[in-house]
Amino acid sequence: MTPLNILYQDEYLVAIDKPAGMLVHPGRDVEGPEWIAMKRLRDQLEMHIFTIHRLDRPTTGVLLFALDKKSSGLTQQAFEQRKVTKTYHAIVCGKTPEQWECEIPLQADSGDKTLSAQTSFQRLAVTPEAAFPADPALVLSLLRAAPTTGRFHQIRRHLLEAGYPIVGDFRYAGIERSLELGKILGTDTRMLLQAKKLELLHPHTGEPLKIEAPTDPEFTKCFPGISP
Repeated sequence: MTPLNILYQDEYLVAIDKPAGMLVHPGRDVEGPEWIAMKRLRDQLEMHIFTIHRLDRPTTGVLLFALDKKSSGLTQQAFEQRKVTKTYHAIVCGKTPEQWECEIPLQADSGDKTLSAQTSFQRLAVTPEAAFPADPALVLSLLRAAPTTGRFHQIRRHLLEAGYPIVGDFRYAGIERSLELGKILGTDTRMLLQAKKLELLHPHTGEPLKIEAPTDPEFTKCFPGISP
């Protein structure tokens, strides 16, 4: 089994570059350990590990774990108190505004309490006209998304509300369109959302900690000029 790519590790914390399609921890459905990040990393390090936060199954990028219960509690507290800066990259259809804020409240499920939600968006790049011969009218924007809160599918739903669903987001962009774009772009069934960077203070030393994932290779199929 291919080892997970470790982005950072010390005696308290370890961060990986989570592949697409991998759950963070076991869910209700039965999954093999190769599809559960927590189990894969535990077996790879031969150590007990603790989950700190989550990423959606189709999302790639920085995923942080703790190596002891105290470190887990302290770091989870930093997430809950919004002392962690999270940066995501996403590719969407259309030419978006250069930057905007979304503060539309969200529910986890119908009937649940509506909670405040805030995401800042910045356009980093846009494809030139007729960049994709199979669909000359197709234009893509590469975005930086910075969520202040951490609601269910927050970035995905805020982009849907703005009229720019993420490429390959079967749930919110639609199955038919997602399959069509996957063929045009060569990204198959991938959703183009990456947890690019986490910034926080180390739970024990207090030193600034910045953990960044290399650019997802699927993103370079749409924007060849972006750095790895």
